Amino acid sequence: MKGNQRRAPLAEAVEAYAAGDARPFHTPGHKQGLGAHPRLRQFITSEGLRADVSLMEELDDLHHPTGCIAEAEALAAELYGAEAAYFMVNGTSGAVHTMMLAALSPGDEVLLPRNVHRSVFNGLVLTGAVPVYLPPVMDERLGIALGITTETVSRALAEHPAVKAVLVVYPNYYGVTFDLLSVTALAHARDVTVLVDEAHGPHLRFSEALPPDALSCGADLVAQSTHKLLGSLTQTSMLFRQGGRVSGEAVRRAAALLTTTSPNYLLLASLDIARLQMAVYGDDLVGRAVRLAEGVRRVVNDSPGLWCFGEEYMGRPGAEALDVTKVTVQTAWLGLSGRAAADILRRDYHIACELTDAYNVLFLLTLADREEEALFLAKSLKDLAIRHRCSPLERPHISLPELPSQAAAPREAFFAPSEAVPFPEAAGRVAAEEIAFYPPGIPVLCPGERISRELLAYLREVTALGLRVTGPEDVTLTTIRVLR
Repeated sequence: MKGNQRRAPLAEAVEAYAAGDARPFHTPGHKQGLGAHPRLRQFITSEGLRADVSLMEELDDLHHPTGCIAEAEALAAELYGAEAAYFMVNGTSGAVHTMMLAALSPGDEVLLPRNVHRSVFNGLVLTGAVPVYLPPVMDERLGIALGITTETVSRALAEHPAVKAVLVVYPNYYGVTFDLLSVTALAHARDVTVLVDEAHGPHLRFSEALPPDALSCGADLVAQSTHKLLGSLTQTSMLFRQGGRVSGEAVRRAAALLTTTSPNYLLLASLDIARLQMAVYGDDLVGRAVRLAEGVRRVVNDSPGLWCFGEEYMGRPGAEALDVTKVTVQTAWLGLSGRAAADILRRDYHIACELTDAYNVLFLLTLADREEEALFLAKSLKDLAIRHRCSPLERPHISLPELPSQAAAPREAFFAPSEAVPFPEAAGRVAAEEIAFYPPGIPVLCPGERISRELLAYLREVTALGLRVTGPEDVTLTTIRVLR
């Protein structure tokens, strides 16, 4: 590698300023901790408060980096094999919005899986782009959505020749990936930009036991949640760019529109240090997480009433490979919903999980975990299986209805006057809000779509199953918000 990956230039610049002799007559108001309340000092430490500094000349400018930030971003780009990297301090949602604004204009069509993160729907409002939704593969045994298929993308590209970009989730929350390499080739053959929400994949590059990362698959812009699975502070992410379909100037312009003019340098420095950690120790740390996760998976699958799918469940359209550090444990055969199992684990075993759905509990094994943590998790799950086995849960069949027709773009629906109407009166109206159920977590209704009587009947049927409603103003679905 060309750069010195054992350096952290941005963190070093912050440390140097904090240790210097400058008397602060500038923001922030606590002035490097001098005016900080003792409780704040206890949270952040005196050293951390001294490093909480503002836009000093020595610390570069995130919006127009030419010094230590530029050097830190260049090292990140080199490590991940990108042409450019951009540090983000407003989460991966901000990174997703940035790449959408950089690549899309009002009226542009964009292919989207129906199960994208809610930040993508907000990005449609910001950009004014028009979605063309792709149905993901549903897995009835797991009760979740997997990935999209190459055939689905190919068909959509043929039917919508004006599509400007395809935005995909890779991997999904459960670690499942699809054939992104083929999807990227299809899109690029039509000069269509490929945008990837790789929030749950910043570690993929550091182990051959894991699926290929999105940049290796040729994606043009890739948003990663560095904080989710690596060692940076919460709210920090990176956006990567390669190829000539989206310019660096377009990315900087979009980022400047969305990012604060007073970025937190503790957050920025944590990104620099997380990159350093992965450059020096990444292969070992991720390799350990893979080994520990596989050990937990073996114990789970030896426990009657529990099941944890692995690589043997992959190798099919929409589910090509698996990030095995995501440990999804199905508890339905214990007679426990994922939510009930998670509550027991939290109360009786002091284990906090990442996600639950109707049948499953998801655990993340990361670079932080050691033998001790993995062994504790495995033993606790085994004990849960022994103590709580009863009749299996009745497993309702969940199949999504036909997608509603698009009556207005999401941006138009967002700004249009709206009103809440009684549920039965929503038939024929245009939705002003999103409605989704967990599982499978796929929006049944999105802003701008027309509500049919068949859709209302489906909503009633699924609500009766007790699945968790997300998105609408009224989660009881007594009313639905529609365009006025």
